Amino acid sequence: MSNREVYQRQAKAYAAGRDTSLFERPWLERVLADVPKGGAVLDLGCGAGAPIGLYLAEQGYDVTGVDYAPAMLALYARNLPDARVIEADMRSLSLDRHFDAIIGWGSFFHLTQEDQRAALPNIARHLAPGGRLLLTVGPGAGEVWGTVAGEKVYHASLSPEDYAEVLLAAGTPVEAFVPEDAGCRGHSLLLASRPIL
Repeated sequence: MSNREVYQRQAKAYAAGRDTSLFERPWLERVLADVPKGGAVLDLGCGAGAPIGLYLAEQGYDVTGVDYAPAMLALYARNLPDARVIEADMRSLSLDRHFDAIIGWGSFFHLTQEDQRAALPNIARHLAPGGRLLLTVGPGAGEVWGTVAGEKVYHASLSPEDYAEVLLAAGTPVEAFVPEDAGCRGHSLLLASRPIL
């Protein structure tokens, strides 16, 4: 059973149970620090849009939400009627535009380690010069199972060194890696940026 099928079935339950206190805000502010109002932001693996998509819209950004579960996108479109919503798989992302920030919160880590290595350079190519990429990952290399509404979902992570190597080769060096950030409910965060040449 794929994660996509679980999220498709459990979209409403996931959205109802999602913490919307915006504990993510300090990291969102870091990734958005140099993005002007109206700047293009990609909400990658966007889910239902609350709280991150709503926060982006409220801050005046031009928001695009991408998810591979149509049921999630339907909720996102309802919550953010002015945002673009695109059904796509981040493993084969091809949006023909660049973004000032890309945020993959609670999504990228659903890819296998092999898929993460292959997808990262392509995701990074969607960043505009000076743009930043923020991903939630694991604290180290490994695979674990979680649950959504009682159904199992897969998670994986590379090592911090592997992320740094892949992203550096993609021209998007890592700015910060914080494993199990106590100020962010124990999430592990990876922040990278594409230099202005």
